[in-house]
Amino acid sequence: MIDTVPTEHRLTAAQQAVVDQPWDARVLVTAGAGAGKTHTLVRRLDVLVEREDLEAGEILVLSFSRAAVRELTERIERHASAAQRIRVQTFDSWAAALLKRAYPDTDWGSYSFDERVEAATAAIDRGAVEGGEYVPAHVVIDEVQDLVGVRREMVEALLDRFQENSGFTVVGDSAQAVYGFQVSDPDQRAEETDRFLEWVRATFGEDLVELHLGDNFRARSEATRAALPYGSRLRRLPRAREEAAEEAERIHGDLRALLLTAPNFGSLEEEFVRAALRDHPDTTSVLCRDNGQALTLSGMLADAEVPHALQRSARERPAPAWIAELLASTEAPTLGRERFEELLVDLRSPVGGTPEALWRSVRRVARGGGRGTLDVGALHQVLAEGRLTDELTAAQSSASLVVSTVHRAKGLEFDRVLVVEPRTLREPPRVRKKKYDYDPAAEARLLYVAMTRARDDLYVLDAPSSWLVRKDRRIDRWYLGGRSTWARNGVEAIGADVSHEQPPGREGLGEDAAELQRHLLTEVAAGARAELVLLHGIPVAADQSPPYAVVVDGRRVATVSERFRTDLHRLLRRSAYSTVDRWPPLISGLRVDGVESVAGAPAATEAAGLGSHGAWVAPRLCGLGRFHWYTDGSEGDEG
Repeated sequence: MIDTVPTEHRLTAAQQAVVDQPWDARVLVTAGAGAGKTHTLVRRLDVLVEREDLEAGEILVLSFSRAAVRELTERIERHASAAQRIRVQTFDSWAAALLKRAYPDTDWGSYSFDERVEAATAAIDRGAVEGGEYVPAHVVIDEVQDLVGVRREMVEALLDRFQENSGFTVVGDSAQAVYGFQVSDPDQRAEETDRFLEWVRATFGEDLVELHLGDNFRARSEATRAALPYGSRLRRLPRAREEAAEEAERIHGDLRALLLTAPNFGSLEEEFVRAALRDHPDTTSVLCRDNGQALTLSGMLADAEVPHALQRSARERPAPAWIAELLASTEAPTLGRERFEELLVDLRSPVGGTPEALWRSVRRVARGGGRGTLDVGALHQVLAEGRLTDELTAAQSSASLVVSTVHRAKGLEFDRVLVVEPRTLREPPRVRKKKYDYDPAAEARLLYVAMTRARDDLYVLDAPSSWLVRKDRRIDRWYLGGRSTWARNGVEAIGADVSHEQPPGREGLGEDAAELQRHLLTEVAAGARAELVLLHGIPVAADQSPPYAVVVDGRRVATVSERFRTDLHRLLRRSAYSTVDRWPPLISGLRVDGVESVAGAPAATEAAGLGSHGAWVAPRLCGLGRFHWYTDGSEGDEG
């Protein structure tokens, strides 16, 4: 998002105190919403390199979300001087890179995110970090309030391993801890709250320097500052679960009442509301409680042709299309910087991405044997294994309107924020959620985060009618239900739904692969309408649906993946003993999220007439698809 702290901004005394700590200091910084922590961290990194004489590789910078990584990376590129070469990573991507380096013969792609983090923790204890080019002299960790479970254990192992010979700067705010849901048991979840902060205080004791950033540099109006005082109440929540629940309900009620005093933006069903979103020149976000609401509102905006982006999950890591274009544009085994920049001129590089920054990012993962060279084969391998750096896979949407869950908007800020009207927590007991779904403290923090994302304007938006949009936890997707329990009338599209086995055009589409690549790169834009059309009625396997073609603007541009076919089969199967004998001929209502790079075997591109580079582009899908159960395209309620 747009930088709100100008380059000439003078540090406050509290910020300067953080920046000036020596390299071996153990620093815990608590920072409220909009307190300028990112600006402070950039200045801190500059001092660690320029004054404390640390190499960029000796400074390990980790953050929870890719949104936070993107923001910090962009600030470093724009405003840092000595710290330009420092790399920022998410916990998950750093763990994956550590394992790949320490145990290169293991297929870590077959492990889940949590399994990789657990393995990384064990690797740290066995000395795997010391096996790298640099041993961390200083560790910077952002968003530490969201460290729970296995990620908390990994970071604790890291800091404990190097506590004798390194320093750290950890930053967080327990009032903004919104990822506790990753711990399923509510009692364990309550124990995780502030657990990392308590561990840091207990472990480092008198050696710990604890500082607080309390000023706010984000909110520029009285309305957008109104929720800020509630941060201190959230930080003081009791540890006992029942007491915390009672106080959290009161805080949530107070925040909800405060939000409802903000101007009501109306309902997306009204054309003048959609027009107000369509024509607004500055950044706007619609913040939703869950992805069911986000999918519903995004669908309404798409139907009204209001340009917008649907915020991706933090775990989706699409590779930009220019990577495949780069690989296809050269037969050389290595590239120097001059040749790289010559090729880059004709590629669709990301908006705002400078040649210097892109060169630095690709060389981090594919450094050539010669000085100042890029190993083209290594870049292909990194793309195939999904190991591109966080800054390369970060979203580059140009949309000024973003629809997002509050969780996915963590670390972001906007000129104008529309918060979907939250439900009240104080409902009659008969309609309360069951024990394992009811967490008043999490709901209060979530509403606080939503209300502190805005710079200038805060509005409340009428909640959409989304009661038919439900979550199928077996496949971890939202779906469109119906009047009966078993009704299945639509399904959420995710990034893994398009086949990457072969270049588009090679899997029964009857399209020329080379022409289709050109079409995807030049004619298929983010936000374009997409639908899935059944190719034939014969299932690919006993546990999969038949194949579907991805159709954009009337042209078949890809086929669905095995993941989609398997999930669709599970979604439509009523029980373990039943079979699926009907498949929707058409699934409409989807959109193109973007076009991404894919790497495969060189034989695949050779067979497709694309050369031997082994890379191509494919579309990504998003949105909530709607099933059409009849060949004439009409819908039905499959009860």
